[in-house]
Amino acid sequence: MKDYRLVLIMPENMSLERRGVMKAYGAEIILVTRQQGMEGARDLALEMAAAGKGKVLDQFANPDNPCAHYEGTGPEIWRDTWGRITHFVSAMGTTGTIMGTSRYLKEQNPAIQIIGVQPEEGASIPGIRRWPEAYLPRIYEPRRVDRIMDVGQPEAEDMTRALAEQEGIFAGISSGGAVAAALRLSREVEQAVIVSIVCDRGDRYLSTDVFPA
Repeated sequence: MKDYRLVLIMPENMSLERRGVMKAYGAEIILVTRQQGMEGARDLALEMAAAGKGKVLDQFANPDNPCAHYEGTGPEIWRDTWGRITHFVSAMGTTGTIMGTSRYLKEQNPAIQIIGVQPEEGASIPGIRRWPEAYLPRIYEPRRVDRIMDVGQPEAEDMTRALAEQEGIFAGISSGGAVAAALRLSREVEQAVIVSIVCDRGDRYLSTDVFPA
């Protein structure tokens, strides 16, 4: 609408739907290898910016990212659970969701436990990352997360299918991973009010092997 040129850099293993939607809006897509991953995509974006080829709109360092969840997601959860929430479980990608929501909820009740979900070693789950120390988002503050839970690829994908088949929730794989972790957590605690977020849509992954053909 503003006639800006948009270049998006992503690993080649990102789903075809993700690429297609952005191309439909007019974006140019540059792919890095699966081995380079999101870290390689971020490196290339910074290299291009340093060479004067554009400006990086860095969601990993933008304070408006967690702020949106401090002002929106956190208050909504607090309101809709009548302040009874005991645990918040969130997949961690840019970490904006968990940072902003944690800040708000902890201000209301410091006893609320904040659980971050990341892929186990070797897993590749779109939307959540196991960031190397050098690539941790600048908006991430470890003190705002009480516990980290790892989720495996089969566990996340099985839960994604179950959400669609049993609950009618057509979610993305990161959401399946977060819900799987939340259900695992529920077996450890009693009298808890556990909240997790479905943060991605399933139609972005129809070309993958997650959903039955």
